[in-house]
Amino acid sequence: MKLTRRAAILGGAALAGTLPFRSFASVEMGNLKIDTLSDGNLVLPGSMILGDRVGEAGDILARYGLTPDQFTPDCNVTLLRDGTNTVLFDTGAGANFMPTAGRLLDSLDTLGVTPEEVTHVIFTHAHPDHLWGVLDDFDEPVFYNAKHMINRAERDFWLDPNTPNAIGEARMAFAAGAIRNLQTIEDYLETFEDGDEVVSGISAFATNGHTPGHTSFEIRGGSDSLMIIGDAIGNHHVGFEVPSWASGSDQDQDMGIATRERLLDRLANEQMAMIGFHFPFPGVGRAEKSGDTYKFVAA
Repeated sequence: MKLTRRAAILGGAALAGTLPFRSFASVEMGNLKIDTLSDGNLVLPGSMILGDRVGEAGDILARYGLTPDQFTPDCNVTLLRDGTNTVLFDTGAGANFMPTAGRLLDSLDTLGVTPEEVTHVIFTHAHPDHLWGVLDDFDEPVFYNAKHMINRAERDFWLDPNTPNAIGEARMAFAAGAIRNLQTIEDYLETFEDGDEVVSGISAFATNGHTPGHTSFEIRGGSDSLMIIGDAIGNHHVGFEVPSWASGSDQDQDMGIATRERLLDRLANEQMAMIGFHFPFPGVGRAEKSGDTYKFVAA
């Protein structure tokens, strides 16, 4: 597996609070070309990630040059091209979530890929920074030639009329946005189940907990394999060092812990490469295990 990187500064930090914009990095795997595309970054309070562990995380975060007050995680959208299919995993945040995100179309443009070339859009889950970029300013599908695919349980959860009232006040906007976007792309949308081969060489792998139908995707190219993990492991620091800590961003925190531990064990044992949506750009690396803890090793 070979990683090449291109750091394209497009306007620098033109928006207040943004990080310098890095557009894409490429991974070659067999006959596959896999690119991680920057959608910008989020700006989050520490409690969103650390939950009630904010006071305990200082020493860990210091090793990564971070503080527990605020995080600015990158958003890494994955594009796969196999010579026939052009597959986009998630669509970023679009223009209506955070001013620091929504840069996916800039990254595609820098890479020389147009929205109409995308044949498949596959969602890990339906949170705003993964779904809301599916529509343009006129509420029309951006990737209008593409088949859109999502786990059946994930779709059913967000379209359940009881979800907006049951999900809690902090996530009500998430529910409203999921309903609007998923209903708008209904004619383009298909569902899959855990274990399905959603596109040739791409298999769905259930990683529930962050959301009810959160899905990772195992990609095989020749003798190599890679896992697109979405938000199953939501960061490169406490998510690896103490996977048993509950994440404030997981809807089912106990399930999120079990999924994180199971996924890390598999990735480390198989030394399978991964792409994390919120890992430092470009998000590509491996997990190394030491005792009961893990470390993210960037490619």
